[in-house]
Amino acid sequence: MVSTQALSLSQARRVAIAAQGLDRPRRSGPVTMRSFQQVVDRLGLLQIDSVNVLARAHLVPLYSRLGAYDTALLDRATRERPRRLVETWAHEASFVPPETYRLMSYRRSAQAVKWFSDDLEILRVHAAEAEEIRAIVRAEGPVTASQIQDRFEHRHPRSGKGWWEWSVAKRILERLFYLGEVASAGRTASFERLYDVPERVLPPAVFEGEPPAREEAVLALVERAAKAHGLGTVRCFADYYRLRPDDTERAVGALVEDGVLEPVSVEGWKPQAYLHRDAARVRRATGRALLSPFDPLVWERKRLLALFGMHYRLEIYTPAEKRQYGYYSLPFLVGEHVAARVDLKAERANGRLLVQSAWPEEHAPSETAAELAAELTELSRWLDLDSVVVAERGDLASALRAEVARRGELSLVVEQ
Repeated sequence: MVSTQALSLSQARRVAIAAQGLDRPRRSGPVTMRSFQQVVDRLGLLQIDSVNVLARAHLVPLYSRLGAYDTALLDRATRERPRRLVETWAHEASFVPPETYRLMSYRRSAQAVKWFSDDLEILRVHAAEAEEIRAIVRAEGPVTASQIQDRFEHRHPRSGKGWWEWSVAKRILERLFYLGEVASAGRTASFERLYDVPERVLPPAVFEGEPPAREEAVLALVERAAKAHGLGTVRCFADYYRLRPDDTERAVGALVEDGVLEPVSVEGWKPQAYLHRDAARVRRATGRALLSPFDPLVWERKRLLALFGMHYRLEIYTPAEKRQYGYYSLPFLVGEHVAARVDLKAERANGRLLVQSAWPEEHAPSETAAELAAELTELSRWLDLDSVVVAERGDLASALRAEVARRGELSLVVEQ
């Protein structure tokens, strides 16, 4: 494939930011279901994670684009019928529109899951329990794994109490969920998945309709990934929905032939890049946003590095003494640059937003501290916290403390 146009790195950044709806300041005023749906449609999915250091991980990407919204909108979208979002394995565990769930039917087929035969062995070893669990879900769903496990505890006691110490009931339910035999009807306040039969969760058109063939489905998913990215490589598009690279490459070729994607070159990039035909080419990016580690703009770390020059890793699983930037460090976008990273924690008992460290990036504009202070103030109000507390750690901390203090927010030193 021959590239027909060349993009500077600045142009590529602005295309990527605009595709994600982060190129301009957020609108003021109440957030409606319509504006919520527009963000969902633009992103295509919300990655779910139990991390709640700041807020549940899937809540933050919506905040980044909508500002202070009522999280009940997400509850409505995932619980009210017909559901606007359903849970499945996509990028990781994710909320996706029902049509995307339908497109992913081929991944739940017997042919697709044969690669996971070891994982599915429990359905053969515990065939009687699996059948009993199917019956319980059908009769009593929505139901949690812990509620079902109560009935199996005398036969199959849990080996531990940790998050990943799964009971037999949980292991069976997760395999049935992966196969599409059961569906997620939502989550409890403690983040347990609620299992139910698919016909009570999915809209009738999705549950009853004939699923598309694998090639058709992959083509649609790659096109959605490319539109959400605006611009990217085969690797970028494959990563969005965790598609196979060979499937993705074939789909990209077909989309180029159809004129949906255009091969382009990007300054400093070695892999072939592709521009979606609907990608906006904005002259300036004027927005700002804190980005969750689970935000689509930062998922693919090599793309983040290639576009913004940022080496980024989530250090939750790094021993404390080896962490460079902090336990839960969020990139901060200003204009077209990822200008800083801040380690944040919502200390709900004391009503404080803790900034445990603040670090500038190489291309941080001069207004970074002021913009970050304003963003933290808005974030604290959305989280219903009374103050922003800035520690001394990080090369941006001093300037940020001064800006927070200037805005009239409480500024204290956090014990290290």
